[in-house]
Amino acid sequence: MTDAHDHSAPLWIFGYGSLVWDPGFTPAEAVPARLEGWHRSFCMRSIHFRGTAENPGLVLALDAQPGAHCWGVALRVPEKEREPVLAQTRARELVSDAYLERRLPVTLQDGRKVETVTYVIDRTGPQYCQIGVEEQAQIIATAVGGRGPNRDYLFNTVAHLAELGLEDDDLVALATRVRVLID
Repeated sequence: MTDAHDHSAPLWIFGYGSLVWDPGFTPAEAVPARLEGWHRSFCMRSIHFRGTAENPGLVLALDAQPGAHCWGVALRVPEKEREPVLAQTRARELVSDAYLERRLPVTLQDGRKVETVTYVIDRTGPQYCQIGVEEQAQIIATAVGGRGPNRDYLFNTVAHLAELGLEDDDLVALATRVRVLID
């Protein structure tokens, strides 16, 4: 594995939530990718972007699970933008101590294997949670943070994964339930 500052290899970032539809930079490549041993779930309380400290929302995080996998998008950072993009992504993803930055291997849809900078949940942190789908839906339907309604985060993620052919059945079901609650 290479370090994110090792300029001998391209810098890739793995997106599985908002980075799929709002990476904050224009990638040189954006390729569907599969990460083994992790699953995407609403296991992180959002106290900044999709909720507040008083009324936390929920955002997606990668939670370790043997035998699991997560489809997302590997985003190759343009070489000339490597350092600023990494700094900007860290400022966004590490705004609290909920995520841990890891270098994890993914398999791109075209068969290539690359190492990615990936943000995973810190299970020991206060923002980690494991709650049922109905409670997730109730929170997502009502929470609002600095980047808007929590439901928009869910709906955007579901729509963009579907556009890429990476539909996540659990997220689709959750979005359906949230729509029922807000109607």
